[in-house]
Amino acid sequence: MNSLFKFFIMAQQSGIIKLKGTLGGISFYKTSDGYLAREKGGVSAKRIASDPAFQRTRENNAEFSTAGKAGKLVRNALQVLLQNAKDKRCVGRLTRVLLSVVKTDAGNARGERKVQDGNMRFLHDFDFNENGKLGSTFFTPFVSALDRTTGDLSLQIDSYQAAVRIAAPQGTTHYRLSLGGVELDFEERSFNFSMEQSAILPHDTSEQPASTLTANLNPASTLPIVGVMGVEFFQEVNAEMYPLKNGSYNALAVVLVDQV
Repeated sequence: MNSLFKFFIMAQQSGIIKLKGTLGGISFYKTSDGYLAREKGGVSAKRIASDPAFQRTRENNAEFSTAGKAGKLVRNALQVLLQNAKDKRCVGRLTRVLLSVVKTDAGNARGERKVQDGNMRFLHDFDFNENGKLGSTFFTPFVSALDRTTGDLSLQIDSYQAAVRIAAPQGTTHYRLSLGGVELDFEERSFNFSMEQSAILPHDTSEQPASTLTANLNPASTLPIVGVMGVEFFQEVNAEMYPLKNGSYNALAVVLVDQV
């Protein structure tokens, strides 16, 4: 069997046969990085949950769980835009950023720190799709703004020529811009989402006039608000618009974070 694969404490399986399951104290499993193997063992969950020596571990686990649940809420809130603009590591990357936010909460004890009490501006400029970052896709100046009194989240975009100011993947004939806004209630695990999209526009040298997209949220909200901008690409075939490459190069990034 050793001639078919190699493994260390945690290693990638090599060889013709890929295993999944447990064999001889070694766990074999599949991840996005391929087939891996690792040695079973470690401290029992029961001991971690009760032994005073693992207090820090319990606190870290609690805050990781908080960040994970917050990330799920954000993804659910933005699902309409996110479904065609994310990479395979989006979940893990978002969780790491939100864990950084949790750690900035100066008002609660370790293990009880919260996303909404931390500095959520760590989320600003977060790209949900590493394969299509907004900063390397859209080169036209824009300004995002929030009026909490009215609940209006706006995105003001300067005039531009798409063929010059939007880096599109090969095969693109058209594109669409999107603004999404979401109020996030991490305590109740609920959200309020609103968005506005441009028309599907030709990716050519024609001049697009300055424009404003607006998402209408609740007036006078006291919840954290996140705004995202998206660029998605299409190919026109026989007068029908088809998402290009299943959206793998679409951009979606956080352009506004506002906390009361």
